[in-house]
Order: sequence, then structure tokens, then C-alpha cells
Amino acid sequence: MAKIIDGKAISLAVKDEIKAKTAELASKGITATLAVILVGEDPASQVYVKNKKKACEYCGIRSLSYELPADTSEEKLLELIDELNKRDDVNGILVQLPLPKGMDEDKVLDAISPDKDVDGFHPVNVGKLSIGKKGFVSCTPAGVIQLLKRSDIEISGKECVVVGRSNIVGKPMSMLLLKENGTVTVCHSRTKDLKEVTKRADILVVAIGKPKFIDASYVKDGAVVIDVGIHRMEDGKLCGDVDYASVEPVASAITPVPGGVGPMTIAMLMYNCLSSVCED
Repeated sequence: MAKIIDGKAISLAVKDEIKAKTAELASKGITATLAVILVGEDPASQVYVKNKKKACEYCGIRSLSYELPADTSEEKLLELIDELNKRDDVNGILVQLPLPKGMDEDKVLDAISPDKDVDGFHPVNVGKLSIGKKGFVSCTPAGVIQLLKRSDIEISGKECVVVGRSNIVGKPMSMLLLKENGTVTVCHSRTKDLKEVTKRADILVVAIGKPKFIDASYVKDGAVVIDVGIHRMEDGKLCGDVDYASVEPVASAITPVPGGVGPMTIAMLMYNCLSSVCED
């Protein structure tokens, strides 16, 4: 039986640590503030923003909400970001994706000051990660590292395989595992003999956006399997990129969906907000 890596419990532990630190800072008159910008009325985005606000409230982080109509111009959005960049009382800025059609997401994200880029998407922060300098790290990959460390799973010297090469998860994930002295392979849609590569993995991280794609035939006995995907099936149930029922019996540890990686993403966003104040 695989050990179930409980992302809910670990994320709560992280948030409790942040809560204690923000209370300590508050006693010195220091407050962390996150500005969240939502453009349009995408239902999933509204849920994500609501969850981020709740996490801020729990952790003692002040949140500012900017909910803009879908017909907001890119120019107006950039003006708001510029204003928030200049405000001394705002430590972190987050623009909820996806943006409405017609907006240039790269241009918008690049407009956020690297010093306030708590999502870790700005090229400056990505560059810092690639050369081992301190900066904001993309929240989901950072959360995966915390899941592994807090579950006493050794990364150093292990064969680590990341399936997926997105800028938000796959690429930063590979760099973080490398930073922890893992031996890292990144697989993608052009990888030949995918099963042959994934079956070498001591730690397998899957982030490809295909429901239940990875089954037991891709997994080495005793591997640690981290499932970053999340999908809603026709019956309304959630699943990941990993076929949990198939893989769980052969893995030594596995993240469930929901309740695995997902809660860690918001916990690490809170961590980034806190660190933006601590580094001032």
C-alpha cells in the first residue's frame, strides 16, 4: 500500500507557520499585502480568487481585490498594474489567469515588478531560479518540493522524471529538483519511449493535462508519484493526470486528486507574500 501524501494537512502546517510569522511581524507594525486582479467572470477563476482571499485572511495577510469587467482594455489593466507596482503598501501582485481573449498574457505578467511577482512567472524570477539565485518561485512546483520534504522523501541522488514542460510547472519543477540534487529528466509530447523513461523514475512528477494518462505500466515499483493535474469528469468527480486506482498499488507514495498538490499551490503563494515582506 502506498503512503498517501496529504496535501491538505501539509498545506495547513505551512499556513500555520506563516500565520505565526505574520502575527510576529504585525506586532512590529509590519503587514504583508497581496493585490489580486481578476478580469472577467470566469467561474473557475472566481473560485480560485475566493480561495486565495480566504487563505490571506487565515494567514493574516491583507488582501486587496480588483475585479474588472471582461471588456476592460489591456491598457487599463497595465495602468492598474503600474499603479500597484508603485505603491509601497502593496508587496505582492497577482493577475488571475486566464485573461479574456485579445489580451497578451505575457505582456501583462511581464508588467508586474519582479519584486512583487508572487506567482513567480516573471522572466527575471525564472532566470534567478535557473542560476540558483534567490527570487520568487512558481507556487505549484515549490509546493511539490515541500510535499516531498515534509513527507521525508529524499530527493538528493534520486532519478527524477518530470512529464510535461510548461513554463508554469514542468520547467521550474525540473530546476527545483535539480537544485535539490536530483538527477532530472524532462519528458514531453515528442519524447520517444515515454514508458521506458518514466519507469526509471524514483520520483515521478506528472503535469501534462491529460486525465488518467499515466497508469501502472508507466511506473516503477516503489516510485513516488506526484500528480499535478486536475480534471472534472463527466460524472462530476475530480481526477488527475495519473490513474490513481492503477498506480497506487505499485507506488511507495502518491498524491491524491483532490487533496494533494492543489492545496500546496495557495500555501506557497502565501509563503511568497510573506517572504516579500521579510526581504524588505
